[in-house]
Amino acid sequence: MSLPPEEIFLAAGVRGFLHARRLGSAGELGVDADAPVVLASVVKVPLAFEFARQVAAGQLDPADRVRATAADRLGGSGSSGFADDVSYSLRDAALLALSVSDNTAADLLFDRVGVENVRSLLLELGLTRTTVIGAPRDLLRTIIDDTAAGLPLRALDPLRTSATTPREMTSLLSAVANDPGPGAQVLEWMSAQVSWHRLTAGFPPEVAVAAKTGTMPGIRNEIGIVTYPDGDAYAVAVFTVGGAETLRRPDIDRAIGAAARAAVDQLRS
Repeated sequence: MSLPPEEIFLAAGVRGFLHARRLGSAGELGVDADAPVVLASVVKVPLAFEFARQVAAGQLDPADRVRATAADRLGGSGSSGFADDVSYSLRDAALLALSVSDNTAADLLFDRVGVENVRSLLLELGLTRTTVIGAPRDLLRTIIDDTAAGLPLRALDPLRTSATTPREMTSLLSAVANDPGPGAQVLEWMSAQVSWHRLTAGFPPEVAVAAKTGTMPGIRNEIGIVTYPDGDAYAVAVFTVGGAETLRRPDIDRAIGAAARAAVDQLRS
């Protein structure tokens, strides 16, 4: 028998926050599920959902192109780290944002979708404790300003940056899963995520995982939908705080997957 999620987090030396729900039923399990946590790149999920909704409503053309220039590049994966300018469609920006967590693609998508519209989506879904301060470039700006002033980073404080709760993120995932149009498109993009070292690592190969990570110094997150071959599906949100601030901590990554698996196993039993 696997350890319960609380003990898995303890063994990894982190504080863990988790919520899991069986889709289509009242089954749920939580560990500090209503505590505020930093969204980090998990914010790209509601961004992509609002984009897909606007496309379905005819407000945006997914084939419209955006151009990532030197002024847009933040450094990191995808076009954020490119040496040269590049252009791609809005739908490819959404794919880049969810598959490789491309911050520049997310910035350009936020420009077209609108930060206020993402906030309105969250309110429409009843996610009143989920806040979005802006696009990735806005978050980076707070880090630069706070570092220059010698202040604690707002970006690491869920009371002063883009934040949510694990329960609200499984509510978001439930809304995505129940939407056969835009939601299905978002799940397709999430299924293309190249990071398999957190949630996906906790489940056997026959279990499908559509997920999105979020990472900052000392913060490691992932939310996703886990679907078993028998058709049972579970929305899971795991957030951790602690451990060394180095971004490479495979033990904590494994703990995220193990805690998610333990929670889902409890719901399945």
